[in-house]
Amino acid sequence: MLIEVGVIERIWRYPIKSTGGELLHRAEVEERGLVGDRLFAVRDAQGKFGSGKNTRRFRRMPGLLHLRSRYVDDVGEPELLDPRGAVVPDASAYLRRYLGREDVEVAREGAISHFDQLPISVLTTATLDWVRSAVPDVPVDERRFRPNLLVRTPPGTPPFVEDEWFGSKARIGDAVCIEFVRSSERCVMTNEAQQDLPHSPMVLRAITKEHDMRLDGLATVVSPGLVQAGDPLVLL
Repeated sequence: MLIEVGVIERIWRYPIKSTGGELLHRAEVEERGLVGDRLFAVRDAQGKFGSGKNTRRFRRMPGLLHLRSRYVDDVGEPELLDPRGAVVPDASAYLRRYLGREDVEVAREGAISHFDQLPISVLTTATLDWVRSAVPDVPVDERRFRPNLLVRTPPGTPPFVEDEWFGSKARIGDAVCIEFVRSSERCVMTNEAQQDLPHSPMVLRAITKEHDMRLDGLATVVSPGLVQAGDPLVLL
């Protein structure tokens, strides 16, 4: 049985990992994920990638979320935009000054994936609305959670409905098929200030208390193709 669970409301791509992304009306999806998504990252001399946390693969580099990245034509290296929205002429040189580090550069993905977990992150408006209600004094939108796809769900849809999709495949539009696997374990990046969103520890605290730090639906790509805003998301 086919079940339409919502429609694609917004599509996000993050050309340079851990920077603010670009809002798209349509995007090509390949096995790796959205074409160009997190294909580049800020890398230091130890080979660690700039992030909001310190782990075996990632190095905390505060301030990256105040920057944005975008592609001009989906070919070549992305542009880096400063906090005012102006394109910088040399991304690596700018980041060295901005971060106060001489050992960083913008690097294309090689043998080590830039993804924290799986290639596609899907978030529903039902879950996003719950977060807003849990922290009413904190500005919240999907940018705090960095999904690729924000899905508009029907009124009455329960929060964290994404959990019910794990183990299922879904079709988006005419061609794309994804398979939901699990949710993301959230970290301090959800609290971080970015552009017009202020820092607040209440966001992660609420998710931790209610849902064990987990939020969204992570998926792999079964069949590639084009996704567009307005496409239905249909569970197979």
